[in-house]
Amino acid sequence: MAKTVLRIVAVLGLFTVAACETSDIGRAGLGAGGGYLADRALGGDGMVGAAVGAAAGTVCDDVTPQYCN
Repeated sequence: MAKTVLRIVAVLGLFTVAACETSDIGRAGLGAGGGYLADRALGGDGMVGAAVGAAAGTVCDDVTPQYCN
């Protein structure tokens, strides 16, 4: 249980770094990596998490401009 919590905290840290990227491609890449790790930490195969993370990273600046540049 503690390992899962630490993994999720690390993934949330990646999303924070993704918000600092200035291009959609950079945010998509970091979002895909973070989503993959989160999905694996929760027992999935990682592919769904990567797809969701990439999509979230790409539209982050359009949906929440106050958090993403």
